Amino acid sequence: MDTDRLAELLEGVRRGRVTVDRALKRLNHLPYEDLGFAKVDHHRSLRQGFPEVVLGESKPISAMAAITRAMQKRGTNVFITRLSPEKMTALKKQTKGLHYHQEARAATWISKRIPHRGRGQILVVCAGTSDIPVAKEAALTGEMMGNRVEQLFDVGVAGIHRLLENRERLLSAAVLIVVAGMEGALPSVVAGMVDKPVIAVPTSVGYGASFQGLSALLGMLNSCAAGVTVVNIDNGFGAGFAASLINRIN
Repeated sequence: MDTDRLAELLEGVRRGRVTVDRALKRLNHLPYEDLGFAKVDHHRSLRQGFPEVVLGESKPISAMAAITRAMQKRGTNVFITRLSPEKMTALKKQTKGLHYHQEARAATWISKRIPHRGRGQILVVCAGTSDIPVAKEAALTGEMMGNRVEQLFDVGVAGIHRLLENRERLLSAAVLIVVAGMEGALPSVVAGMVDKPVIAVPTSVGYGASFQGLSALLGMLNSCAAGVTVVNIDNGFGAGFAASLINRIN
């Protein structure tokens, strides 16, 4: 349940269209619904403006299916991250209506139109094509949270002219998410060109000494450019969520 649905329910009670008993039944599972193995947080949208997100990477198919059905029953938008194609195929057999975003490795189910909540545009920038899955996760998160999201891919520092040719796109964004692996240099370069918040996302892309993204993470944390904030390795969702909070109208 979100603020709009709660306001609608309370207005129905006030006008006599909804009985108190019926309203209590609808509020029965606030703040959460205990499924035995999981406690689905139906109250999260009221507290944070966005429903609970399901991390699908390590969850059994049966658990994800039960959580999805519980959220769909309450009319809550569903967002499942880190979902492989194989898991999605199995999940489809136990649920209805999920849409798979293959590049982002995520699934969504939209109960109602997502209202526009962003002051400006979020621009997701990534260094190389190997970073695209993490960048796509960040972009999808921003869209699910009601933002206008643009994407600028394959503009890493190995060919800096590709980035410089898109200077106007960088300057027009309200918030920038910059995704890079290897040595993680791209967020520092971008932050040195713009006067907007830059959220850096290190990826686990790179050869042995990249240490599965640790080198990029440390490089971004040690950025000499001001205004760079860093999320965890491969955490496109966290970057998209943070950018959405920064960009939110109210």
